[in-house]
Amino acid sequence: MSVHVHRITKYDPADRTEHGSYAGPEDVHSDHGPVEAAYLEAVAAFAEETGITHLTIREPGVTGFVNFGVEPPLDGHGLAGLFPPDLTGYHDGARVPMAVALELVRAMLRDNGAWCRLEDEDRFFVHVGYDQYVYVGSESPCPHAVALTHHRGLFAEPMSRSPYDPRLDDDDEDDAARRRPADGAFWAELDALLVERGAVVLEEGYVSNASRWHRITADEVAATRGGLAPRARLLVWPDLSTDVDATLDALAGKNLVEIVWQDPQGHITSLTVDDPDNPGLPARLAGARAMLVLSGYADDRHPLLAAVLPDPDGVLRARWLP
Repeated sequence: MSVHVHRITKYDPADRTEHGSYAGPEDVHSDHGPVEAAYLEAVAAFAEETGITHLTIREPGVTGFVNFGVEPPLDGHGLAGLFPPDLTGYHDGARVPMAVALELVRAMLRDNGAWCRLEDEDRFFVHVGYDQYVYVGSESPCPHAVALTHHRGLFAEPMSRSPYDPRLDDDDEDDAARRRPADGAFWAELDALLVERGAVVLEEGYVSNASRWHRITADEVAATRGGLAPRARLLVWPDLSTDVDATLDALAGKNLVEIVWQDPQGHITSLTVDDPDNPGLPARLAGARAMLVLSGYADDRHPLLAAVLPDPDGVLRARWLP
């Protein structure tokens, strides 16, 4: 199906250079006021003209160790009031009404920390980029929405495609093959690992830049599996080491690492640090019962197993890699 894509911005095309860069007076921050409201009205108008009442959240994320936004992220990533503190309901494939979708657009315009694509299969999408750039795709040209956008002082420019088109995410032809479903074969391999090792750590990547950690044994697999977020990315790591002092000593000379640790109450969390030699780190990890250190560089992270949860019908619809 042909999709009509418009780039919605506050930037006058007359103020662009011959290479397309904006050189006018507008800055890249949201005004948190009438201009922001105009963006939301424009998105709502395109959705209404297309007949869209709900959108699906795809590839949701929150602020990571590095933030590239122009505004500092907020506690809660701008999702407070939309989802519970544990972000239940904010996951790939979640269907939300337009009112919630528009609040997600607002949070992204403000660089609050949350980011996602919003879609309705092949009929409609909203992608929010850096510097107040919004891309809307619809199955119809939406002339009334275009007119309303211009009336509200914004610009709706036709584009061939969104730069956030998910088809541009694949780095190579092998990416699709790497999207292994967490199917029966995966769980059988996990069972075999547990027979061999006794326990492992399961990383549940429920959104980009955030994970829940589970130390599991053979008799805990079913309960853990039943509580995983839909379409989560699953990485299986070796068990935590109870020799905490030796683990901390081994950090000497390293730079970017992720420390996974279990507190005295048994809760497992992680901490990414770029200076493991910081003298304050041992105090921050005081009381840790067990620990695992992983590289902070993606190319140096090699889990024992990796997969992505399929939907209940067995189909793997998540587009991200494990």
